Amino acid sequence: MDKSEDFFTDVSELKKLESNSNLGRDVESESEVNDRATMRYVDFRVLPILALTYAFSLIDRVNLGSAMVAGMAGDLQMLVGNRYSIVTVVYFIPYILLQIPGNAILRAVGVRYCMTFVIVVWGAVTIGMGFTKHWEAFAVCRVLISALEAMFFPGMVFIISTWYKRHEVQKRLAAFCLTSALIGGFSPLLAYSLSLMDGKANVAGWAWIFIMEGIITVVLGLLCYLFVPEFPDRNRFLSKAQTAFVLKRIEDDRGDSTPDEITARKVLHHCKDWRIWMYGVMFACPNLASYMFALFMPIILNGMNFSYEKSLLLTSPPYGFAFVSSMIISWTSDKTRHRGGFVVLSALMTTVGCCMTAFAQGNAVRYAGTFFICAGSAGTIPAILAWSSNNVLTHSKRAVQTAVSIVGGSVGGIMASMVFRQQDSPKYIPGLWVTIGAQIICMILAILMSVHSYRMNKKVREGTLSEPLEGRVGFLYTP
Repeated sequence: MDKSEDFFTDVSELKKLESNSNLGRDVESESEVNDRATMRYVDFRVLPILALTYAFSLIDRVNLGSAMVAGMAGDLQMLVGNRYSIVTVVYFIPYILLQIPGNAILRAVGVRYCMTFVIVVWGAVTIGMGFTKHWEAFAVCRVLISALEAMFFPGMVFIISTWYKRHEVQKRLAAFCLTSALIGGFSPLLAYSLSLMDGKANVAGWAWIFIMEGIITVVLGLLCYLFVPEFPDRNRFLSKAQTAFVLKRIEDDRGDSTPDEITARKVLHHCKDWRIWMYGVMFACPNLASYMFALFMPIILNGMNFSYEKSLLLTSPPYGFAFVSSMIISWTSDKTRHRGGFVVLSALMTTVGCCMTAFAQGNAVRYAGTFFICAGSAGTIPAILAWSSNNVLTHSKRAVQTAVSIVGGSVGGIMASMVFRQQDSPKYIPGLWVTIGAQIICMILAILMSVHSYRMNKKVREGTLSEPLEGRVGFLYTP
């Protein structure tokens, strides 16, 4: 290890060694701890509340498409020039800039306080969006929500990745993301129901979408104060013996059960690892497809001569197919301890779906393509998140890696907002071509990263590396 990394071996590392040596004694003295029961309880406490809150984060973020076809386009004159694209793009500017600071604040202040504040305030801003009269004010609200949500999704992924072993993560992330997406898949149905309130209290139907969904978000934020889980070393819902068991299994798996401090110097050091940025570029590709589906699919379906009501209703079924297919892929990926091949498979599904939706003649085939777009992107997203998380050690590097990946996802969202232009509506053929190209890039990068991982692991086994991977003897990359 070179001198630039000496800051990792300070007094806190000595405390970590002392703490880790006590983990085994704590667990051994509490033989009554049931391994499976403990982890099932962890699943029950960690995943549902995070999935539910993230579901409404998605709903609040992507209900633009539903609101547009429900009358917002005319009331706020969104179709003039590139206004709709501007409204979608401005969301990502603070979202990108605040990713790494958000994760650092989350660890320093605590999950419960951060999440409660963030969710309640963004719910209040969402309510305010329903009362805007001009598109500029609506865009400002989107910027505020973006700043608040910057720590939310990367924070959720960060929390989940600290609770489980490396090859348990993808199916948990998939369950988290896909349950959220499945609930979010009913967003068009909810939006349609709320839009029927058009005229109530002299408020437009599209405005009721934001007002009511914002109220639900505020309630969820208050519930987070009671139920959202902390990091493993700070949790309050497990017994002392169960906490020791969870920390020991993490220590045995990757040696970072005790968190290290997140400092600016460490962040800069971790950012020099090119692998982190490769995962970020990969993560942009499925997110381009995912944002395209959420923001523009109702408009594409409306262009197939489906009515407003049918366009919203037909957006929901693909999420059910995506949930089943992606859970199968994620379970198999964890079982085989392999990621790259499943990223390629999922990206290929998205590519096929885009080709069907863009170039098929009949509406039935074009609509069938939306199932593959949704399933492919839903499978790729947790796979890349799990893959990147598997191949880093220490909490500080995992916080940076998670933030960089989510930044990549945000870049994908910006690309979707820019390449799906108003003048290409309703088929958006140029945008679908860009989406296809992004999936091809994702497949190429996944293959390259898998080959790199296999080569580095081979050198570890042969003993030809000058220093261990990630600074831990015996550590191997997940290919």
